Amino acid sequence: MIINIGVVQFPGSNTERETSLAIKRVKMNPVEILWNSNQDLIKGCHGYIITGGFSYEDRSRAGVIASLEPIINILKNESKKGKPIFGICNGAQILVESGLVPGTSDDQTSVALADNKRVKSGEIVGTGYYNAWSNLKLSVPQNSTAFTRHLLENEMINIPFAHAEGRFIIPDDLLEKMKINDQTIFRYCDYDGKVSSEFPTNPNGSDYNLAAISNASGNVLAMMPHPERTELGDKLFSSMKEFIEHSIPLKKGGISYKPEHKKLTNYEKNKNSNIWIVDLIITDNEAVSVQSTLQQKGLDVKVSKQIYWEINCSEDPKNVLKQIEDSGELFNSNKEFLSELPKDQDTHSVLVCQKDDMHCQKKFNSLTQRFKIKNLLELKRGVIWNITIKNANFNPIFNNILNTNILHNPLSHECFRIS
Repeated sequence: MIINIGVVQFPGSNTERETSLAIKRVKMNPVEILWNSNQDLIKGCHGYIITGGFSYEDRSRAGVIASLEPIINILKNESKKGKPIFGICNGAQILVESGLVPGTSDDQTSVALADNKRVKSGEIVGTGYYNAWSNLKLSVPQNSTAFTRHLLENEMINIPFAHAEGRFIIPDDLLEKMKINDQTIFRYCDYDGKVSSEFPTNPNGSDYNLAAISNASGNVLAMMPHPERTELGDKLFSSMKEFIEHSIPLKKGGISYKPEHKKLTNYEKNKNSNIWIVDLIITDNEAVSVQSTLQQKGLDVKVSKQIYWEINCSEDPKNVLKQIEDSGELFNSNKEFLSELPKDQDTHSVLVCQKDDMHCQKKFNSLTQRFKIKNLLELKRGVIWNITIKNANFNPIFNNILNTNILHNPLSHECFRIS
């Protein structure tokens, strides 16, 4: 029996070669599947691996635009037939944003993969992109998923990782349900198998040291490290092969959880803060991609994007702002300029802020330590999305936009109206 595994790629994917080699190592056949491939080709595969990389250049947020492509609906249907789906790195981000993992009611997005946060002795010692080798320990029974059947109980594997947004954020009540349901598949550990939230054991600050989670049935796995890049990860792919060859039935049961949806409120800034709104001189490709995605979903909107900075100083704000502007840290005067919110009555603006903004912290540290700027107390950063809707009732369309989660992930971001 030839087992065909679809190697699913989006614009910006870049690990299709390593993935295909891993599939071949365990005697399966890789089949190139592009995001716009023929449905019959997609459905003809026995299983799927969504590759790593930077789909759509991580525009808006890693994985979110790819998660809204029509191929994801096909994969959702194929997963319900029992076919295995393995998302690696960016593929994991796509699975999380699509709701395929952890697979809650109506596949709602209920987990986030946020910016890395490396913590040691209570201090943040690093943020952003990081690559190294990691130890992962199987933390569920081996038969819990289609990908762990050839591993032993508590077995460790040593595989590389390379990501900037790999920190799993999961609400406590959902995490407890996932533990009970054997969906917390791999956890970061040290060479002795000890699990610690300290860096470097936990390389990105993930809740519960999570490196991989599954859906309730165990046939969809989202993993941030890269098992395809080493033979040390081959047991995951050989397990996938056995699962397909023997038509192993899915685990029964599901996971019941409804994410909390907060009502959008008006943003209230610190009264003593100075506000910078930054526009691009050149075309903002991120806004173009978001607009195109929404239009493909039948939402007739125009989208623009601005960067929001809230700067709080202890004294002498004029001088502090001048020093910050001269540093070039908050905006690049060669391609950006200070602006203001649009005044078009058909345009509505929302401010999206990360709950735990690692990028903002890096900028604050750079301004105060590298540039030695005194009297800077606090920075706050956000993205302003300007949505223009003409000749239509705004609220229903805007609610549809929010429901796509393309502007923010409710687990890792806050969203406000701003005017």
